[in-house]
Amino acid sequence: MGPGRTVGYPGGMSTLLLALSLLACTGKHADDSNVAQADADTDSDTDSDTDADVADGHYFPDAAPWYQEVTGTPVDASSATVIGSLQAAGWGNGRFQIDFSLDVLQADASTPKQDFTPTSDFYSPDCDQVPVPLPEGGNVEGETGYACTNGGDCHLLVEDRDDMRLYEMWRANVDDSGTFSGGCLAAWDMSRVYGADGRGEQCSSADAAGYPIAPLLFSADEVAAGAIDHAIRFILPNESIRDGQFFAPATHATNAGGGGTEAVPYGARLRLKADFDTSRITDPDALVVVRSLQKYGMVLADGGNIALTAQADTHTTAKWADLFDSHALVGIEPQDFDLLQLEGDATPLTFDCVRTTY
Repeated sequence: MGPGRTVGYPGGMSTLLLALSLLACTGKHADDSNVAQADADTDSDTDSDTDADVADGHYFPDAAPWYQEVTGTPVDASSATVIGSLQAAGWGNGRFQIDFSLDVLQADASTPKQDFTPTSDFYSPDCDQVPVPLPEGGNVEGETGYACTNGGDCHLLVEDRDDMRLYEMWRANVDDSGTFSGGCLAAWDMSRVYGADGRGEQCSSADAAGYPIAPLLFSADEVAAGAIDHAIRFILPNESIRDGQFFAPATHATNAGGGGTEAVPYGARLRLKADFDTSRITDPDALVVVRSLQKYGMVLADGGNIALTAQADTHTTAKWADLFDSHALVGIEPQDFDLLQLEGDATPLTFDCVRTTY
């Protein structure tokens, strides 16, 4: 799915992050093949105005929460209950599967930008209506070009290093006539470390939790290099996500699935246990992902069925076919994780987005 007003998925953190946080959104994932989702953006804050350089391979400065190690972060008091509930429900599709469908396109100052016509999936003030760069030869999620023809989420993710902007749109479509339309667009400022209210409290993005998508995807190039130095995006079926509330750094949630207080909330960060038996993972390249899940964890970002989200290899040097397939991590169960300490009190979902201004 995407940034709707009735459905979505999670995200969250711990006291380790303090004044560091992000974003807003609503979205969802698909079935057993290779699918992903996205949502909207806008914010204002006063605590994290930074001109710090963005490290090579990072989308935001190193102080952003996604790049913080969580090996020493305390476990939340509700961890046993929440993880027990998730173990009983299981991952989407019944296994810890990997989605390889989300591309991240590269733009620069020479890439033409195009205005778009908002669809019914565009929400104000959550979403940004600004021109979007469309690199030549690019594509939306699950497609070979910019036309959204298969009824999927059709996320459009474009990184512009020259302008320091990350554009993430849900259900983008450029038809045969060249008309560009789309749902919620979040235009992230990559030079910033967003505060605890991200783009704005109660604001969605291209993902239901209000997070950015691209920084949480792991790529074939990272795996081939032997290290993933950031948290990873994961999703759950709506019924396994807590309804109507979220924790920072998430800025949004949904009322879609009926998940109770024992369900995983948006704002949750799960960490793979240090004593996880790695012999259950037979592919040595997949152990790169295992180590990242132990060191940086994974954040609940959206709703859907394919648990873990990787970046498509359309525009990367390394290719997934030379590394591992979507079932390389199926030996990992919910009970192999801990829920890390949730940040502050739960925020009730109201849908009253108030954008943060910087």
